[in-house]
Amino acid sequence: MKFTITEKKVHITEELREYAEKKIGKLDRFFRTESEAFITFTSERGRYIAELTLKNNGMFHRVSEATSDMQASIDSAVAAVERQIRKHKTRLEKRLRDGVFERESAPSVTQDVPEDDEQDFKIVRTKMFPVKPMTPEEAVLQMNLLEHEFFVFKNQDHDDAFSIVYKRKQGDYGLIETT
Repeated sequence: MKFTITEKKVHITEELREYAEKKIGKLDRFFRTESEAFITFTSERGRYIAELTLKNNGMFHRVSEATSDMQASIDSAVAAVERQIRKHKTRLEKRLRDGVFERESAPSVTQDVPEDDEQDFKIVRTKMFPVKPMTPEEAVLQMNLLEHEFFVFKNQDHDDAFSIVYKRKQGDYGLIETT
């Protein structure tokens, strides 16, 4: 597992860094291919926050935990993401289709776009990511894993047409399909 550790408003000791890598590294057993872990440590108002994002084959698992002790935050985040992985992996493999976790995807790239004062609408960030074919149900699960309001995907049910699932104000989901 590849680790990327970020510290915000806090300094992490080498022992705590090794502790986090050891605990999070145990999650690698759930994945068949190499995965990436992005860990952000933050301190706000006496609370220690550990934010963990795991990426494997285009699937993301994200969790953020805050406690009064950084080790407890790490333990809590690992337990929460493990529950998340078990729940969604089992659900995807049983209900949707076989091999959903085996497919390789291209790495995502993030670029910052320079500001232009002459624009009415400022685009301050551009994200590029691979759009892979999946069912609308799988897209909703991925959207919920990322904790986003919408998710763009290629709809397997309609000849890989670009589609968007989104969370509605009423709490249910919507689907936008292209023709």
